[in-house]
Amino acid sequence: MKYLFIVLLSLSPFLSTAQQVTGKVMNDEKEGLIGANVYWAGTTIGTTTDANGFFQLANQEVITNLLVASYIGYETDTIEIGPQQEITFQLKASNTLEQVTVSGQQDAVIISNIKAIKSEQITQTSLRQAACCDLAGCFGGQTTVTPQTTNVVTNAKELRILGLSGVYNQVLIDGFPMIRGLAYTYGISSIPGTLVENIFIAKGANSVLQGFESISGQINVQTINPSRSDKLLVNGYVNSFMEKHFNVNYAFKKGEWSSLATFGMVQPANKVDGDADTFLDLPLLTRYTFGNKWTYGNPAEWGWNSEINVRYIDEKRIGGQTDFNPSDDEGSTLVYGQTVNLNQPEVSVRTGFRWDDIHNLTAFASGFQQQQNAYFGLTKYDAAQFFFYGNLQYELTYQEKHTLKTGVSYRYSNLEEEIGFTSDLLEKTFDGNYQLKERIPGFFAENTLYLLEDKLTWMLGVRGDDHNQFGFKLTPRTLLKYSFTPETVVRANFGTGWRTINLFSENIGLLVSSRDILIANDLKPEEALNYGVNFTHKFESDQTIGVLSLDYYRTDFQNQIFPDYDSDPQKAIIRNFEGESISNGFQAEVGLQLNERFNWKVGYNYLDVYRIIESKKELLPFNARHKVLSTFSYQPLSKKYHFDANIHWYGQQRLPNTQQNPVEFQRPNFSKPYTVINAQFTYNLKRLELYTGVENIFNFRQNRAILSWENPFSPYFDTASVWGPSRGREFYVGFRYRIETE
Repeated sequence: MKYLFIVLLSLSPFLSTAQQVTGKVMNDEKEGLIGANVYWAGTTIGTTTDANGFFQLANQEVITNLLVASYIGYETDTIEIGPQQEITFQLKASNTLEQVTVSGQQDAVIISNIKAIKSEQITQTSLRQAACCDLAGCFGGQTTVTPQTTNVVTNAKELRILGLSGVYNQVLIDGFPMIRGLAYTYGISSIPGTLVENIFIAKGANSVLQGFESISGQINVQTINPSRSDKLLVNGYVNSFMEKHFNVNYAFKKGEWSSLATFGMVQPANKVDGDADTFLDLPLLTRYTFGNKWTYGNPAEWGWNSEINVRYIDEKRIGGQTDFNPSDDEGSTLVYGQTVNLNQPEVSVRTGFRWDDIHNLTAFASGFQQQQNAYFGLTKYDAAQFFFYGNLQYELTYQEKHTLKTGVSYRYSNLEEEIGFTSDLLEKTFDGNYQLKERIPGFFAENTLYLLEDKLTWMLGVRGDDHNQFGFKLTPRTLLKYSFTPETVVRANFGTGWRTINLFSENIGLLVSSRDILIANDLKPEEALNYGVNFTHKFESDQTIGVLSLDYYRTDFQNQIFPDYDSDPQKAIIRNFEGESISNGFQAEVGLQLNERFNWKVGYNYLDVYRIIESKKELLPFNARHKVLSTFSYQPLSKKYHFDANIHWYGQQRLPNTQQNPVEFQRPNFSKPYTVINAQFTYNLKRLELYTGVENIFNFRQNRAILSWENPFSPYFDTASVWGPSRGREFYVGFRYRIETE
């Protein structure tokens, strides 16, 4: 309570008599416009509309009584605000463009110049430009986020920001930390693309509201809202490996409640081995998901509002050699295979009450229970986790425009893991029972100020958390945004973060290889200092609109944990690294929209991720120092069809050192540069949308990526040298059938 009192005292003058203007921005057909700009004329004070077109904004009548709304492809409108507090903009279609898209069709990706935190919003327009069977496949047109395979045999993936492992960014589902612990390994693949409405991406250490873990950035996945969903969506997909996906969303209303029921199914591919290494190119995946989401009220309106989401996942993955039969060969030395069986019920609840335009109180609670049983060759891995997250947040708007958000949070996690070996053929010593219990109460406060005639926005936040094992830790963060003009914005952020490690679920590749795992010391939490700057400039002419974005971020680690694959090729050594560990990331991106038909974007990433060991710079493996992305989209004004393509070029990546192995089991120290090109064509027939595409058009693949594939039970068997695509060209066809809500 002492810390909470100090934070509140330093951050807030609490006197407030502010009022709010609320309303909606619609098009000619009275449909809400997502991401429209709403601001006070002659100022940079404003906001953007939510996914239903609604907005709320502090009343600035002392400065001006003219409120402006603008949106891509529509005429800007201005309304004089009188005594009314609820207003409606109905914008007419036009060639005057105020908001800028940076990839794909209009509004595919939106970068707002108004928000304090630079956030890239991926909309459903972008998600329809690729198959997007699951969340891991939703970033094909993104420079910021890179999906990375962590276990090629079962196709486990993570999402990377700034070149750092996915454990350093926070993946939220509707604002809840659901992708963590056991759920980290396969969680991003369990969310169907048809369930995603928007994805918000922020780089670096930003808000403290959702916790202390977001070091390299944050990915917040906003699932479909029942109140603005299609009544029915049916999606089907099949690829050239004969993996089948089928998803159904059904929305309905009952009184003040809106509901969305969802069902998803994945059926396994055929057995395919394109490079003749006896291992499946694609694991056999069977998954069933059931879910229901209910919403009540609107958080922007006075009174009660609530959102309840429940989901159940049942999944089975089979990988390994083509002759592997799980019923006969699990854990045997005859045929190598991997099986993963998991089930996970989960629930999240958000309930809020808004007294007026000044005071708002919101309670968040979520939890999941995962049970996982797996075999990785001769290693048996059984695990169970219960996770709970709670957050009570109070929001105050004072002096007409400044905001203070403060509250308390609590996390509880109980992770139990059992590891055993079905044979002593390999000399492994890490079998046994592992248990990690975490209880972390915390408090937080975050203040946002608008200064220098609202050209400067300053967000200052701090949180304190008390870990049951590692004690109290303070996490301060600050963000600044300065608007030179409404089109040109510079932002800077600075902050700390920390996290505890879940060794096996976050490094699942450790269980796959023949390496022994040596935990060299008692592992402390990883800590990091992240700071960076970004520049955004939007421009337009009669037929062209565009955006230029530049970002630089640096992360300095303390106690970083990264498996040491180099000291001994038969071991993975786990320890806290106490020397210098640094990540530098630079990103440049330019996007153009031409004649309302063509969209083009090119982005460049430079990553310098290294450690200093004995005064020498040592690059960390699996990071391409140079990466280039280019996307292109075409859609005629009739919107009858659209064509989308993207090109990814990856530079060299350092690989684990295998020079101590026999010559036949050695690999180069660096990978080859390579290019992957993807394309999709989509045709619209009113309610029915047909699409077909190809990934990896020129069939680049890392042939026989697994080390010692000829003898998977030898001491040299390892999947840690996989650096590129391992299954070559992939064709697919699919459909989306929609019935809109009346």
